[in-house]
Amino acid sequence: MKTLTLLRHAKSGWDDPVERDFDRPLNAKGRRAAATVGRHMRSLDMHFDQVTASPAARVKETLESVETGYGAPLDPHFDRRIYLASAETLLDVIHDTPDNADTLLLVGHNPGLEELVLLLVPDREEDGERDKVEEKYPTASIAQITLDVPNWRAVQPGGGALSRFIRPRDLDPALGPEKNH
Repeated sequence: MKTLTLLRHAKSGWDDPVERDFDRPLNAKGRRAAATVGRHMRSLDMHFDQVTASPAARVKETLESVETGYGAPLDPHFDRRIYLASAETLLDVIHDTPDNADTLLLVGHNPGLEELVLLLVPDREEDGERDKVEEKYPTASIAQITLDVPNWRAVQPGGGALSRFIRPRDLDPALGPEKNH
């Protein structure tokens, strides 16, 4: 049995005048959301044998804020393939995960993460969690998928079960979308 947790980077700052999208930092709300998600991960006693992440600035800053809330370093391995990757490329990254890791945290970007959940989790879930992912995979959200496989190379489309989908607004309504009046 393997457990895959997907974390989308937190809300980034579009107001920041960076030359490359790759260098775009988080905004204040994004840092708060990531720390909140980190605290929640700790409260659920989530742990990860391997953390693989995009090297983009907003992902690195997300991980720093998550670690603050989580209370421990996550020691990520940065893989450039994850930056703005498709679901298929993310599946390649998963297949390359060492077999001695039973729990993997993959940190990256949309739409790839949302597409990966929809690729791995069949559309027969009764609880509606997959529908929430399909509707929107907000920044700083985590999706946890259990996979009944002996190794990461055996992960195939349709082979997972979504065990949880947690959005920052589920933990603190102030971290939800801005309301237009």
